[in-house]
Amino acid sequence: MITPLDIENKRFAKQMMNGYNVEEVDDFLDELTVDYSKNYKELTELRAKVEELNSSLAQYKSIESTLQNTLVMAQTTAEEVKNVAKQKADQIVEEAKASAQKQVDDLNNEIVLKQKEVDDIKKQFDIYKAKMESLLISQLELLKEVNKNDE
Repeated sequence: MITPLDIENKRFAKQMMNGYNVEEVDDFLDELTVDYSKNYKELTELRAKVEELNSSLAQYKSIESTLQNTLVMAQTTAEEVKNVAKQKADQIVEEAKASAQKQVDDLNNEIVLKQKEVDDIKKQFDIYKAKMESLLISQLELLKEVNKNDE
């Protein structure tokens, strides 16, 4: 690429005939040098700006990638936590059901035992009642004999 300094230092060979006016060429080259310098400086600044923007873009892409990875990891972790919580809840429910069933079974066994005790007490009462009835009957018979003897 031609630099402004190249334009400024450019010299043309002078010809005797049909040559250009040296002053006009020099003036034109001076104008061209100024414009070219301005454009060259602007191009350099723009290239620096593009490089800076590309660097920023790369940095933001890196941040974006990191954020996406973090988001995926957070989603995965949330799913794992949710699954673990669900498993724990299911386990608690199962343990509660088992405990409740054991209590029901224990109460049913206790009811059966109490019912057996009640039946045993009823039998003992029936036996006691029969003995008392027998005793009362024998006492009544004895009283009847005593009354017969007294008459």
